[in-house]
Amino acid sequence: MTSGGWGIAVWSGLEPASISARIMTNLDIAQNAVLRPITDVAHDLGLSNADFEPLGHYKGKLTQEAVSRLSENGTGKLILVTAISPTPAGEGKTTVTVGLAQGLQKIGKKAIPATREPALGPIFGVKGGACGGGYSQVLPMEDINLFFTGDFPAIAAAHNLLSAMLDAHLHNGNELDIDTRGTLWPRTVDMNDRALRDIIVGLGGRNNGVMREDGFVITPASEIMAILCLSTSLSDLKRRLGSIVVGQNRKKQPVTASELRANGAMAALLVSAIRPNIVQTMEGGPAIVHGGPFGNIAHGCSSIVATKCSLGLADYTVTEAGFGSDLGAEKFLNIVCPRLGRGPDAIVLVATIRALQHHGGGDLSIGVGNLKQHIRHLQSYGPPVVVAINRRAEDAMDDHSQLISMCAEIGVKAVTCNPWGGGGTGCEDLANLVVEIADQPSEFHSIYSSEDSAEDKLRAIVKKVYGGENVEVSDKARKNLEWFRKNGFGDLPVCVAKTQYSVSDDPTLLNEPKGFNLHVREVRLSAGAGFLVAICGEIMLMPGLGKTPTAFLIDVDDNGKISGLF
Repeated sequence: MTSGGWGIAVWSGLEPASISARIMTNLDIAQNAVLRPITDVAHDLGLSNADFEPLGHYKGKLTQEAVSRLSENGTGKLILVTAISPTPAGEGKTTVTVGLAQGLQKIGKKAIPATREPALGPIFGVKGGACGGGYSQVLPMEDINLFFTGDFPAIAAAHNLLSAMLDAHLHNGNELDIDTRGTLWPRTVDMNDRALRDIIVGLGGRNNGVMREDGFVITPASEIMAILCLSTSLSDLKRRLGSIVVGQNRKKQPVTASELRANGAMAALLVSAIRPNIVQTMEGGPAIVHGGPFGNIAHGCSSIVATKCSLGLADYTVTEAGFGSDLGAEKFLNIVCPRLGRGPDAIVLVATIRALQHHGGGDLSIGVGNLKQHIRHLQSYGPPVVVAINRRAEDAMDDHSQLISMCAEIGVKAVTCNPWGGGGTGCEDLANLVVEIADQPSEFHSIYSSEDSAEDKLRAIVKKVYGGENVEVSDKARKNLEWFRKNGFGDLPVCVAKTQYSVSDDPTLLNEPKGFNLHVREVRLSAGAGFLVAICGEIMLMPGLGKTPTAFLIDVDDNGKISGLF
């Protein structure tokens, strides 16, 4: 049996497609797989030794020369995978993303899944890893989930270097006359730590710096993460880093990282991190894993560089956007696509029977309202939309048939897939449907104009994406927007930070709420990334650990074998 496009033999140590396999964990399945040397995976892509730098046996990075060449030659189809509003159990979006790429390979297409890197906060908190699941994973699972190729530490180091250079400037005379009473550039750490949200620095005397309020954001919410993922080259990265606004002077004018002379050194820390990482799927096909912004508090998509390189290497690039279509997909379509210079050729909306029943209080026919809201949103961009029903072992197949019929009534095709238990074989029907719809001619367009005010952009998002009524902007947020407009930042796209559990900013409003307003309590500037962050409801940019974090389950034995990841 072969896996299509690159003619790679099925090589995993375990055979997929049995319900009994569900008693195994994702980590069990990953650790029983027989991985191919990453050099073989790279050569299957047509990469030469000069295009690719191995990092051990099973992972590696594209060289800068390969990035530059591939970024200019992308002609493949782009498939965006998103989902309905998440439930605590998860809907398997990454699993479907990897499974779909494997399914496309099974039917003879060259396909690459382009996904985000996991962050340590969710891994040790509540969500777990981000490698997919079952027989649709990217490997090596333990490495990818734990530090991987060092991209996250590099991003944190670059972020905190700017923090240190800002502190040093304040301590050594404050030549730029930065106002320490205002909001200044924060610090970052890739871990849930609520105690670091608001802190005081500079205690202990004059030699310890200027005493002031400060705070931390989790690394996926760092503007450096967004900049890395939205930059198109090293020169673009360096320019964007220099555009970061670290605060304002006493004349209420912006002060930038370039004025602190920090962006050159920051870019030097990121020179390797901007190069996409190549790994492999459970079936030995290539995969690109790069960047890691959250979809609820950041823009939630892997890097533009990774997407462009994948489009230059494969017939089909399957990329995912974080959380539901109201979060990561909305940001991919309105923030990323204009910079990418194109939209997707098709959009896959992932749903599960269990999640729709959750939204409907146990009734699938009611919970389907959440699915329909996401469909209405996604159809407004132009490319065709298909629904992927991610099968679970306990599902009643009559429910699948009912959901397929309900989708057909509104003119949308839906298909059942089984990426967890069946790998690529379990996604062949989905792959065939994606090929069919991706070949349909379509025109992509955003849901707002770049010239619209921030308030008008927010209203467009609330009405067209969430199905809500209007926007309520706090006095603090209004003052933020007035300063942005005065200083030339008023026309930037808006990245909404809100709960993932509802299309509103209230996590208790499930399914398809109507008549609600979005409550914007603060707006922050990410000038280097090129967007404004509207912070809504009770969302935090630094999560905290719960009473029983998943860290309780994670361990390692005397031989270095890790357990407890999922």
